[in-house]
Amino acid sequence: MLLRGRNIYKTYGQIRVLKGINIDISEKQIVSIAGPSGAGKTTLLHIIGTLEGADKRDDYSLSIDNKLINDCSSKQIAQFRNQTLGFVFQFHGLLPEFTALENICLPARIRGISKPKARILGLELMSQMNIADKANKKPKTLSGGEQQRVAVARALINNPKIVLADEPTGNLDSDNANMMHELFFKIRDQFGCCFVIVTHNETLAKRADKIILLKDGQIVK
Repeated sequence: MLLRGRNIYKTYGQIRVLKGINIDISEKQIVSIAGPSGAGKTTLLHIIGTLEGADKRDDYSLSIDNKLINDCSSKQIAQFRNQTLGFVFQFHGLLPEFTALENICLPARIRGISKPKARILGLELMSQMNIADKANKKPKTLSGGEQQRVAVARALINNPKIVLADEPTGNLDSDNANMMHELFFKIRDQFGCCFVIVTHNETLAKRADKIILLKDGQIVK
């Protein structure tokens, strides 16, 4: 099992957002996390993506790629996240002062990969995403679809086991959203990575290998 979470609870103040989630995700799966607003979808994605921690409980555990995350220090988690996980968000989060290629290369440079090698990896990904001609463009000069392809390439540059995406097509028109959906399946087949996608898009959710339906902080399907 690539990812296994047990008894995931999350409380903010007096509000319990997640109420005992158990989740299993296998290699190369495309998994959609669906449900109404306020169900806890993004909170769950952030926890399994190690961006924030679950409530500390004796029965809680989170294992990713055979590594028990709740036994790790913050520094170890940050290193593991950089090497094993990739992230794509609704609002791409590209740094405006950097070119598209420089944005893509950032996770590789943080990992310690040399600038020349990172550039080669970044250009290869841009070519596969059909945006090679945008390498030296700043994000503000790119269309929404192009910006999100840059964000996907950035998520892939360290060859992650899992890509976690939060409403990745929510800010795109229907044509670009459909192209992005096709790209996810192509990437899964080509790179062998798993996708975990929070989405309100019913078409994407239904195409997934597995649907996790949340309601009021619990899995109902």
